[in-house]
Amino acid sequence: MPFFVVCCDEADPFADANAEDSARGQKSTSMVRIQQRNGRKSLTTVQGLKKEFSYNKILKGLKKEFCCNGTVVPGP
Repeated sequence: MPFFVVCCDEADPFADANAEDSARGQKSTSMVRIQQRNGRKSLTTVQGLKKEFSYNKILKGLKKEFCCNGTVVPGP
């Protein structure tokens, strides 16, 4: 089991990313949920993606990468 030590005196490696997020004035969170079904079957739900993304293109890429099926369900 690897053990990592984080020193508080060092600079924040994510400071640039945090500064860009705060400069935009909004933060977005995406939720990935995995629901276990029967045995090895599972259902994965992704929620909270930005509207500017093409959901169908993302779905097409995921289906090819993971050799699985999927569908886009519009939210409320």
